[in-house]
Amino acid sequence: MAKKGWAAFPYPDKAFDYAGDKLAKSWKTLHAGDVEPFPDEKHVAALLKRNPKLGKDVAAIAADLQEAWREFHRGDFEAAFERGKGLKALGASVAIKAGGIHATYLLEGDKEKLTRYELLAKMADEAIAALPDEVNSHYRRAYALGRYSQCISITKALTQGLAGKVKESLDATLALAPRHAEAQTALGLYHAEIVGKVGGMLAKLTYGASAGVAEKHLKEATRLTPASPIAWIEYGNGLMLLHGDDKEDDVAEAFAKAAKLKPHDAMEALDAAWAKEQLA
Repeated sequence: MAKKGWAAFPYPDKAFDYAGDKLAKSWKTLHAGDVEPFPDEKHVAALLKRNPKLGKDVAAIAADLQEAWREFHRGDFEAAFERGKGLKALGASVAIKAGGIHATYLLEGDKEKLTRYELLAKMADEAIAALPDEVNSHYRRAYALGRYSQCISITKALTQGLAGKVKESLDATLALAPRHAEAQTALGLYHAEIVGKVGGMLAKLTYGASAGVAEKHLKEATRLTPASPIAWIEYGNGLMLLHGDDKEDDVAEAFAKAAKLKPHDAMEALDAAWAKEQLA
């Protein structure tokens, strides 16, 4: 039974259960968008060598991390969040992704979402301090702050300097992993939202944002992960921000592509369901 604030995943599917070695076998497909390293003992040992304060029992930590990701992929977002949170910086990536995807689709009310995203951004800051070389320490911070910014409006986000922090984290992500498709998408949206709000000339002069750069990053994400619903959804959203009704057909086509893709896990199922709703 999900606690208050943790509505249950509405599309349970046995195909999303990556028990045992199914997780490792499917990992590259499941994490094509965020290039998360598989948390086996070798990877955990390397992280602990960089920061011994994070724990000692390599085997137990690796097993716990893998279980948290299994919970995430099957839609047990609360369990994944709590398990990841318990592992501190080592589990921040899965905790933030679980808490963020759940908030985006299954949490009602902007106030609740803002509280959640604030918590996730704080967790990401702690992860960056503990493991600054981990790509997704930076990406999850950008994700949490980006979602927070979307809840308060782009104007407030720009005034509060949040947009700059998002870009800083995305630049750090892509410097470490240029093929990080979710970061490509997020950077494309960063440019598109600013251009859409303040106009092309002011966006370029004040924030260095442009429609051309937005589309370049959004297209790159669809090239890197053509089977990912979110890449196509955000490509469509970006076109809408940049061009409005002038690109209505292209936006609908992008959403249709997302809706037709077979989801590999709970997150993709929520993404595809959202795309279908837009076309209804």
